[in-house]
Amino acid sequence: MGHARDIEDLIDLMARLPGLGPRSARRAVLMLLKKRGPLMAPLAQAMAHVALTAKDCTRCGNIGTTDICPICADDRRATGEICVVEDVADLWAMERTGAFKGRYHVLGGTLSALDSVGPEDLRIPRLVARVAEEGLREVILALNLTVDGQTTAHYIADVLEGSGAQVTSLAQGVPVGGELDYLDDGTIGAALRARKRF
Repeated sequence: MGHARDIEDLIDLMARLPGLGPRSARRAVLMLLKKRGPLMAPLAQAMAHVALTAKDCTRCGNIGTTDICPICADDRRATGEICVVEDVADLWAMERTGAFKGRYHVLGGTLSALDSVGPEDLRIPRLVARVAEEGLREVILALNLTVDGQTTAHYIADVLEGSGAQVTSLAQGVPVGGELDYLDDGTIGAALRARKRF
């Protein structure tokens, strides 16, 4: 194509990012090249800096720049509740809502027999230890409604039985603004089973 090899390498690397295919990556790289001074150079510096400083929180598994993330370090969030999520993206999604004021625990994936992922490959043993160490009253399972997500949720509920912490899960059903005609059968069924007094 006449492009320099290093530009092609950059396009190939960008194409590996979620949501970007080869064409989108090419457009993104072209835009970065056009704005080298105001955008590309600061982006490269920020990426290099984060690559050196980013680390997992030793308590919950969130990503930050310190050993203990700001959420875990905030004493106001020691509410006795912990929200268990599959990965950091889920934690960030929960935080965007501003609805949860407790702390989190990132598992780092879900149990999967097909992928040979067992409890020891996730942060489940650390979760069990935290429940005891922190005297938690409630463990909220905010896991995806996939087979692996629900298998993981049931496993955690079994492991925590008798721990003194109540194990709950997020409600399932009709989303805010949702129209029944556009929902799948599983969502409608879950909403019907989870109905509450009006």
